[in-house]
Amino acid sequence: MQENPHNLIEPAALIRHFFQHPPEGFPVFNISGVPAFETNFNLLTTMAPSDRRKFENFPFYRWWRKFLQPRTCFIGATVSEYGLLPKSQAPDDFLVSLLRAAADYPFLIVKDLPSEPRLVGEAAHTYVQAFTATAQQSGFFIIEGQALAYVPIDFTSIDEFLARMPKSRRKDIKRKTRSNPALAIDKIPTGDARFNDEILLAEYYALYRQVYDQSETHFDLLSPNFFRAVLQDSSCGGIVFTYRVEGKLIGYNLCFVHDGMLLDKYVGFSYPASREHNLYFVSWITNLRYALEQGLRYYVAGWTDPEIKRHLGASFTFTCHAVYIRNALLRQAMRPFKRLFESDRRWHETTRS
Repeated sequence: MQENPHNLIEPAALIRHFFQHPPEGFPVFNISGVPAFETNFNLLTTMAPSDRRKFENFPFYRWWRKFLQPRTCFIGATVSEYGLLPKSQAPDDFLVSLLRAAADYPFLIVKDLPSEPRLVGEAAHTYVQAFTATAQQSGFFIIEGQALAYVPIDFTSIDEFLARMPKSRRKDIKRKTRSNPALAIDKIPTGDARFNDEILLAEYYALYRQVYDQSETHFDLLSPNFFRAVLQDSSCGGIVFTYRVEGKLIGYNLCFVHDGMLLDKYVGFSYPASREHNLYFVSWITNLRYALEQGLRYYVAGWTDPEIKRHLGASFTFTCHAVYIRNALLRQAMRPFKRLFESDRRWHETTRS
């Protein structure tokens, strides 16, 4: 992979581990020095759950759903917030390389392109704008992507951060994050000797699977080997915030510190204990306090659960996907349904109105 491609806000080591231990069923490769992978992609994945259920209730859905899972080439990595683009090629040359390399795929998706320079910088944003304009001219259509939650660390204390919120929301967060003597919170850097314990690694992965299995949206399933590699890597700037009750691990956040940002990447929760102790809320404030103490610029909180993250004070920056459907007839047939795949944008417009 290219060193430091456009849009990379994570440590490069995380992308290396993605190549060495890809998600289950996701063959990975690179095109023009940036990561790519293939999978049979369920086209309903990014729909709002209510719209997805409507499709799933259509007659004979179990028979014709296979047609909604075309073999798809994705440009990007499932472990990076954004799709990565090369610095070594002009946007139009990169597009030519993509179309040639992905010639055998019915669908080609350049995923999670940033819509603004806030987290990636001006040079990357300029490249993305030029690439998406060229892609549209070549038959791609641009779909609004998910809402990436982040919090600017522009406050001097957690109390100041909470004071910006409406009284009812502030009261709710304070109630759920008040001091809990039963809850022991610790910070462990990746590469710590504790992560050589295979029993502990299995416990971490089991909590990750609890979160994955209860999620409404399934895409990539990371492997135990990926977690082992990351947790044992002292070079990647990782830090694990752990939460224990009576010595028992009931939750953790695996985060990374890079380029002035705290990136909240992976979470593991034990249910129902994590809910009983309000770990989602507690971990949010714990992460914000750490970012503040370290003098970081942003806490980047990921893609999922935008409603609760808005409640907790997050701002949002959006992405887009550049989608190429090789069959021209299908390309035209799909165009009127484009908005159905933009659920986060529709949510954001509704919450602002």
